[in-house]
Formats: sequence, structure tokens, C-alpha cells
Amino acid sequence: MSWHPQYRSSKFRHVYGKAASKDKCYDCVPITRNVHDNHFCAVNPSFIAVVTECAGGGAFLVIPIKQTGKLDPHYPKVCGHRGNVLDIKWNPFNDFVIASCSEDATVKIWDIPNQLLNRNITTPKKELLGHARRVGLIEWHPTAENILFSSGYDYKIMIWNLDVEDTIISKPVKILDCHRDVVLSMSFNTDGSLLATACRDRKIRVIDPRGGTVLQEGSYKSHKVNKVLFLGNMKKLFSTGTSCWNNRQIALWDQNDLSVPLLEEDLDGSSGLLFPVYDSDTHMLYVVGKGDGNIRYYEISPEKPYLNYLMEYRSHSPQKGIGMMPKRGLDVAACEIFRFYKLIPTKSLIEPVSMIVPRRSESYQEDIYPLTAAAQPALTAQEWLNGINKGPLLVSLRPGSEDVNSLPQFLEPEPLVKTTDLSRQQEGGGRMQEKQKPREIEDGRRRLKVEEKLPTNEQTCLSNGFGIFECPPPKTENELLQMYYRQQEEIRRLRELLIQRDVQIKQLELKLRNLCTDTGNY
Repeated sequence: MSWHPQYRSSKFRHVYGKAASKDKCYDCVPITRNVHDNHFCAVNPSFIAVVTECAGGGAFLVIPIKQTGKLDPHYPKVCGHRGNVLDIKWNPFNDFVIASCSEDATVKIWDIPNQLLNRNITTPKKELLGHARRVGLIEWHPTAENILFSSGYDYKIMIWNLDVEDTIISKPVKILDCHRDVVLSMSFNTDGSLLATACRDRKIRVIDPRGGTVLQEGSYKSHKVNKVLFLGNMKKLFSTGTSCWNNRQIALWDQNDLSVPLLEEDLDGSSGLLFPVYDSDTHMLYVVGKGDGNIRYYEISPEKPYLNYLMEYRSHSPQKGIGMMPKRGLDVAACEIFRFYKLIPTKSLIEPVSMIVPRRSESYQEDIYPLTAAAQPALTAQEWLNGINKGPLLVSLRPGSEDVNSLPQFLEPEPLVKTTDLSRQQEGGGRMQEKQKPREIEDGRRRLKVEEKLPTNEQTCLSNGFGIFECPPPKTENELLQMYYRQQEEIRRLRELLIQRDVQIKQLELKLRNLCTDTGNY
């Protein structure tokens, strides 16, 4: 019998949660009192949106991410719905477009201006009319542009193509009518080719959204599911719910066999919902409890025991909802790998909580920041509707980096060519490079042109497209040191880029010389 160590090695074993100081929270925010089981908050690197209380209809606030502190009680709202707003989601490829759904059975798409709001926004960019009853869930497609999914209390999931000029869209491109009760949760796999749903009839379904067919369907008598989540490309599903004894429960499933869960575990006897959040870059799973202040986090592995408990962030302030910052908005200098925004209605407060890997060095830690999903679509809406699948475009979180890769299925990045490898190719490549074709030389020239455009792209990325949200000058010694280290890291990166360019220029010159020699022999 083989011996297994009690403790496993992991770079995320000592991750801890750190709540922001009071001056970096959002105070006096009138958070909604609605009892619907949703996040009620959506975050991107530019804005934070939160559903709020509003008389005579539904509304939500859109606050610039840098505008912390007390909120003006007369701050403008986005208030075009006739019923309570139940869900809001930012467009993953446009930080200035947000979707909302409501009890008035409509879905609305809003354009948010890139300056501070000075009046209420009441006219949506688009209005989607198709559901017969209130709409409780919306989800953007993870890789295709302008594809939106909505789920209503008419038991239908509708797929909308927003690439049309009409302001009012009344006909979805596809209706999924395979549920017999209200859909409680929706989740996509990495490339958006599969949709997992949790339904009030206690069943989990894996659906082909374009074909409208149910690929897998299952339920378990001792697990009443509330939320379901795809675990990236691991071909597994994670669900939260309650046991037959009304204990809060988590379960892990094989997406190809939903008859029996791979793992089932009772957590506690609280009555609040559990929101699962998965980070496919670090393979970390966060379980956020509604009605309590705890955030449990685990590490997912492909082999047994699959779910490895790491730690728990505890707080005395119970959260009603939660928002998650995309990876491109994190502070990599502080080794921040995730950030939550807790909605605390008892204090009218939104509190950021950062998940941090303790490291002494303040330089960029490449081992905890693999390539992550970029803010650019991999497919157009029509390409996805025609049956094309493609994984998300990937971008490095290194400050100033613009390296983007497109992978069709898996998020395994190709190894980058290092300067030493290029030097070896130059020394020992000799006559091998004589076989290069003119087309490959053209590809090299095109690559150089792309790299020459990088500085302008970096400037655009750093300024976020507008000046009002630029980072303020450092106020403390710690902030000054962080800015200094970032500048040193940028200088080092630029030096590496110059060296790579010099090597590539010499390679191209050698290819041209070999090509001229070959044509002279003929």
C-alpha cells in the first residue's frame, strides 16, 4: 500500500484574504433589498455596477472604480426598467457596455459614457423583448462577440445576437426549451460550446446551445442543486446546494456522467446560498456564502481527491452579493490573484477583498500569473452561430505587455522563444536557414511591424482610454516604492525587447543573404 503525504505542495497554500481599508471602500451605497439569489454586482477594471433601491421601477448604479469613499446620495442612476433589476453583467469585451434584466420581462443593453455621470441614464442602447415572464439571469458568451443568453421564469433560455442595427430586438436567434422549471444558474465551458444549467427541478443539464439538445442530464436524491459551474477544461462540474437535512453542500461531477457525483461534502447548517467562483488560471475555486462573511477556497486537481481545501477568509460582516474583478484589473505588484467586492447592506458598504499570495519580492511573479483571457473576442457572433468553436484570446498580465495568443480548445500557452534560443539558432542555424521560403521572410517582417506598434498600444492600455481614471500620484512611501519597482520592471522588459529585435533583424539579414545566394546559383 503506497503512502500518501498528509500535506501537498502548492504555491497557493498560504493565500490569504485582505479587506481594503475604509478609505478604499464604497460607502453610503443604497444596496438593493431584493431577496433574489443573484450577485447584484458586476465589476470591470473601469467601473463597479451595483443594483440599488429605487422607487417606481428598477435601477442600478455605475461608479468609477477609482471613486472610493462616500457616495453622493443624489448620484445618477441607470433607471430604464419598470420592475426590479434582477441581474447585471458587463460585456467582457467592452468595459463601457452593460446588460441588465428585470421583473418587467425585458433585457436592456446600456452604453456607459467614459466620463462621470451627471444625470440619470434612461434610454438603453438596445432592448430585448421575448420573455413572457420576468428575466432572472443573463450571461455573455465567453469568446464570441455580442452573443447574450437570458433565462426567464417562463422556463426558457434565449440566445440573442446583438450584431444587428435594430434598437428593439423581439426575436432571439435560438430558444432553449428543455427545462420544466425555473433555471437557477447558467455556466459556460472555456470556449462556450457547452452550457451547464441548474434547475429548480433539482436537475443539472449539459446543453449544446446551438443545437438545443441536452447532452447530459442528472440529479442526485441527496443533493438539491442551486448553482452549477464549469471547471474550465477539466471536464468537471461543481455545484452548490443543500442536502436532505438542509445542510449547505458542495458536489463535484464528471460532465460526461451526471448520475453520481465524484465528491459530495456538507459544509455547515446555515441557510444562505453558496456562490461558486472558479479561477481557471490558478485552478482555485472560491465558495462565497450569502448571509455570512466567509469565503472558502480550494485548489482543484485532475486526480483524486480532486478538491483540496486551502483556507477560509472570515469576516463579521455578512455579504448579500458579490462582485469579481477580471484578472486584467488586479494589482500584480502586490501578488493579488483575485479580488472580490462584498455587498454589505447593513452598512450600505461595498468592501473589496483581495486574495494575495505572500511573496517578499515586489517584481512580477510569472509563476502565479499565467496567460489569462484578454478583453478581445476570439469570434464574431455569426462565426459562433455557424458552428465555429475557439478558445479565448490570451494576454500576459506583465505590466505593459500586449502578447496575445489565440488557442482553439486548450489554454496551454505555447512556449515563448527566448533570446538565448535565438542566439543558438543564429550560431548553429547555418545552412538550415537557406531552406527558408520568401513567405517566411514576409512573416518575419510582419512580426517586426507588429512589435513596432507595441509602445502606442501600451500607452493606450495604461491610460484605459481616458484621463479621468489615471492613477493618482503616490501619497505614501509604500506607493512610491511600488511605482519605482514597476518602472524598473518596465525598463528591464524594454531592454529584453530591444535585444530580441536586434537578434530578429540579424536573422532576417541572414535569410535575405541566403536567399540571394540561392537565386544566384539558379
